[in-house]
Amino acid sequence: MRSREKNSESRDQVSHTPQGSMRTPRMIYSGSFRHFLVLLMALGLLSLGVLHLPRFKTEPKPCSWRVDHSHRKLLHSFVRGVLTKECRPAFARREMQTRFNHSNHVTEHFLWEDTALTAPMFQYPPPFGFQDLRSKLTDVLGLLPAPALQSGGRKACQRCVVVGNGGVLRGLALGPLIDQFDIVIRLNSGPVRNFSKDVGSRTTIRMSYPEGSPQTWDDLDSSLQFIVVIYKSVDFHWLKSMITHKRVSLWDWLFFWQKVPDKIPIEPSQFRILNPEIIREAALDLLHLPEPQPRLWGWDQNVPTIGISALNLATYLCDEVSLAGFGYNLSQEGAPLHYYDSLPMTSMLHQPMHNVDREGALLRGLAKAGVISDLTGAVHCSFCPNKEGRVI
Repeated sequence: MRSREKNSESRDQVSHTPQGSMRTPRMIYSGSFRHFLVLLMALGLLSLGVLHLPRFKTEPKPCSWRVDHSHRKLLHSFVRGVLTKECRPAFARREMQTRFNHSNHVTEHFLWEDTALTAPMFQYPPPFGFQDLRSKLTDVLGLLPAPALQSGGRKACQRCVVVGNGGVLRGLALGPLIDQFDIVIRLNSGPVRNFSKDVGSRTTIRMSYPEGSPQTWDDLDSSLQFIVVIYKSVDFHWLKSMITHKRVSLWDWLFFWQKVPDKIPIEPSQFRILNPEIIREAALDLLHLPEPQPRLWGWDQNVPTIGISALNLATYLCDEVSLAGFGYNLSQEGAPLHYYDSLPMTSMLHQPMHNVDREGALLRGLAKAGVISDLTGAVHCSFCPNKEGRVI
């Protein structure tokens, strides 16, 4: 009888248990499952976005390439002429302002802790601005020491060369002449080691973003500046890790579309954050691309290449601007895309975020007008007998 009474009491206790406590395990499971689905969807969207981003192999891989001797001789003579003629102060910026209707003049090329952060900087998402990223920006800016005041030694009129990674550089033996420019700007992971004969050995500025940065660092100039372009929120996390010499978190690694360096062996004072107004000006004023539109992932063809952004920056930093290693000839399927690997030129056809045709037209127009000098002649060859861009 007592056992029956106990069983009856147990059943009564169960029947009178609050409904909420009976559902707790199921609710916990349901909530965890929802979190899992959200994470799965996020990773799926990230994967789709990755498929629309450029994928270039950046490890150096030299290969043979024949260059016409007479063309190389003409090219060297042209470059020596650029270097020896009288330098024209403020020439590049003045010519750019004359030809383009700039919405405003960019006064701060790089950002520091004491930089006045204006509203336009936060109007668009990266790379055109820092929309909804003010706290991340100020956090990283607090790690960058203010630039040291120059104590003299700067030339009154400076010439700079923006060295692209184009295959047209291969075999031209232009390195010693490139090194004679006052400022040498290199892009992304373009190597100098084993290629200095063609591209030179000096680097004054290297401009890149996390995925494009060198895995093997071979820029040895202690005064080099590494300019970081922010393309997405997680780029701030990577930059902070590089400045503080800490490891990038496993979670952050998931949001990069290819392997990023885990170390940049330079001092904090050598890092710079590019003002996004430089990129926005290149996109909207120079290339007349459509304004950035919010998308679930990826970009439209409205993001300038690093090369065009570096060119715009160079017109602010230098009095005269030259290009080397620029120019895409998509009709030549076997032509090398880069001077350091064997990717074909047609790889650029798979770039969904850059308008290569419009950029080529901009560069040709500037070179033909004499605003910039194309040292390698693949955009516009002013030293060629027929005055046209050289087909490589």
